[in-house]
Amino acid sequence: MRDRDNPVIEALAEAPVESAVAVAGHPLHAMSVHFPIALVIATLGCDVFYWWTGDPFWVRAGIWACGFAFATGVAAGLVGTAELLLVAGIRSRVASWTHAIAAMMLISIIGMNWGLRLADPSQVLPHGLMLSVLASVFTGLAGWHGGKLVFDHGIGLIISGKD
Repeated sequence: MRDRDNPVIEALAEAPVESAVAVAGHPLHAMSVHFPIALVIATLGCDVFYWWTGDPFWVRAGIWACGFAFATGVAAGLVGTAELLLVAGIRSRVASWTHAIAAMMLISIIGMNWGLRLADPSQVLPHGLMLSVLASVFTGLAGWHGGKLVFDHGIGLIISGKD
């Protein structure tokens, strides 16, 4: 059976997937996820440099990077959750829920990592480093599924009649 012969897949393909939370047609979630992604990787970099050099500067830089990763991750997550709940075409796709769960796990890991650093900066090695590696793995998972939503399912894209 081909996909085009399946009425469930046909109905799903016809559901609108335009962004409900956008500025001038540009989806806010897609624009905001770059910040937590970059800051999670920066936190991992700070941890590796601290492990390598022992310079306490990298501990302070890691606290700031992790804190901003958490704050921007929460902001991007709120916008993404609004999209998930407001747009039926997004909500009906399993890949959307996979992305959402991976992203929520990522935000939880970042929050734990930041809390650990705030409570006891000496715990950066080994616990902070392990959490940074785990956060980087979940960044890849969430990013992979988010990319599939955009590139495979056309989520948030606006295709004009000229295209």
